[in-house]
Formats: sequence, structure tokens, C-alpha cells
Amino acid sequence: MYQLKFDEKRCLACPDGACLVQCQYLKYEADPARKEMVKIFRGEDSPVLQDCVTCYACEEYCKRGNHPFYLINERRENKGILTAPRAITRQWIHIGEPKGKYELGRIGKIALSFGFMPQLKEITKGRLFDDVMPSYFFGQEFFCNVVYIHFANTKVFKERLPVVIENIHKLGVEEVVFLHDECYAAFTSLAPAYGMEVPFKSVHYFEYLYNRLTALKDLIRPLNVKVVYQRPCSNRLCGDSHLFVRKIMDRIGATLVQRTYQDETALCCGSIFRAMYGYDLMADVQGRNLEDMAQSGAEYCIFNCHGCMNALSPLVAARGMTPLHLIDLCRMAIGETPEGGR
Repeated sequence: MYQLKFDEKRCLACPDGACLVQCQYLKYEADPARKEMVKIFRGEDSPVLQDCVTCYACEEYCKRGNHPFYLINERRENKGILTAPRAITRQWIHIGEPKGKYELGRIGKIALSFGFMPQLKEITKGRLFDDVMPSYFFGQEFFCNVVYIHFANTKVFKERLPVVIENIHKLGVEEVVFLHDECYAAFTSLAPAYGMEVPFKSVHYFEYLYNRLTALKDLIRPLNVKVVYQRPCSNRLCGDSHLFVRKIMDRIGATLVQRTYQDETALCCGSIFRAMYGYDLMADVQGRNLEDMAQSGAEYCIFNCHGCMNALSPLVAARGMTPLHLIDLCRMAIGETPEGGR
């Protein structure tokens, strides 16, 4: 079984304990933060194991190449600390189980990954995807299985992810554009952290979009709109991709307005909190986030994750903002009218 690569010495020498100090759901100073992470590594009990809400952000806050959230997840699993009712965990595990049913387009050297999210197939339309479609794959056989780290379960992805890697490799692709953060992170963060080799190039769709917008720059008509961006928890596992959000907005003439809960201080959409920790935490986080958006004066709330979009769309609409996926916003900038566009 694959083992997490984690260096205790990096925690002992850490100058700021950023993984826990910057956490928006726990309160730690630098010295206690370092001590708690070392205790967790050594298999000792820590309040962090009970209190972590699985926002993933500590993976981004750690700048020393360790994997604090993956470690917390490992120790929770070892100690039998459940983050969700067993029935919910079993339901999710069953959803992602390979069943021998999948869908392939005309596979080329570059392909789009829809993972196991049918919504992604509906938004990859128009000129932005002309150069790669219809080269794509979809189904449980290509599902990254990263979601189970919300449930303190590493066993499932350790078993399934190597099979998924091989399934993609068998397609003969050299480069995969991932349309979901967790899928991209599976191959660029989790796989390396657990010593799994990935025999193809992984590209986040943000980078792909930016490059396509550059290629189609003559079609762009600046949108001249103010937007806020709802950053999902899963993007914390691939923080390198987040840099493209502002670059994309600049490219299409959309102003990403300044607000409190964005970039490294972004708040979760809250949907996973309701299932795992109850209504109060969800209501608190959503309330602060939505008020922050409303005070910004934005016309659009832009989404990357369909889970966030499902949870927050009616709530942002009630506050006078139009909910829209980032791809649809980019399509509008090149003169196309997506189903969710204006």
C-alpha cells in the first residue's frame, strides 16, 4: 500500500506554523501549531484531529513541501475518527466505484477529462474547445476518488487512483486537460505525495482557458463587468492554478473586485459542512461569505466547482448577482451566448 511522504523535520524547523495559524476554522499561534503537527505525525492525540473541517487550505498554507492535510487525514483514519456518518461515506464510495461503463470521444494526444461529473460535458462547448474536442473521457473508470479525503478515507483512493492512472495511460494520451480541481490535484499533488508515477502531462483547465483566450484574442470584446469568484475547497490542493483566475479576468475585461474572503482567505461554499458537521457551521460560513460578496458591488458571482454552484447559486441570485461558471463567462467574452449567459 502506498505511504504518504512526510518529513517531520520540516515541521520542527517551521518558522511560522502557517498550516494551522492561517486556518480560518481553528485558532493556533505558531509554537502550538508546530507542536500539534509533530504530535499528529508521531501518532499522538491532538484536538486538530477532532476539529479539522476538511477545508483543505492547510495544503496551500504549508510552503515547506509537507502535506499537513493528508497527514491529518491519515491519522484520523488510523484512529477511526469519523468526519461523517458511515452511511454518507458508504454512499459516496459506492458512487465512485468502477462499473465497467464509461464514455470515450475520439481520443487524440490531448484529451479533456470530465472525471465522473456529467455537468462538465455540458459546458465544454464553442470556440474555446475547438482545438481539443471531441477528444474526451468520462466515467467512474476515470474518476479521481479524491473526494474521500473529506471523509478521512485514504484507502479508497490508494486502491483506485493507480488503476485510474493506468486506465488513462492505456488511452494513449500524452496530455490531459482536467476540468475539475480534484482530478487535476489527484495527479499533481496526491499521486506524488504517495509515490505514484503519472505517465502523462496534467494541465488545469484554467491554464488551458488562458492559452485559448490568448489564441482567440481578436474575438475578445471586454465585458466591463464586476465579478466575485467563489474559490472551492478542492482548489487548495492545486494552488498553482489559482494564479490564472486573475489573469483570465484581466484578459476578458472583467474586474475581480477586492473583498475579504478571496484568494488565500476564501471561504468554502458550505455544502460539505452541512452533511458532515451540521447546519450551524454551514449557515455561519455561507452567511459571512454571501454578505462579503453582496458588499463588494459585483454583478456576477463566478464559479469553478459545480458543487459550489449548486449550493450558492440561488443565494447569490437572491442578493442581486448572476451566478455563472467561469467557462461561460469566457464564452461571453468571445461573443458566444452560453445557456447560463445573458
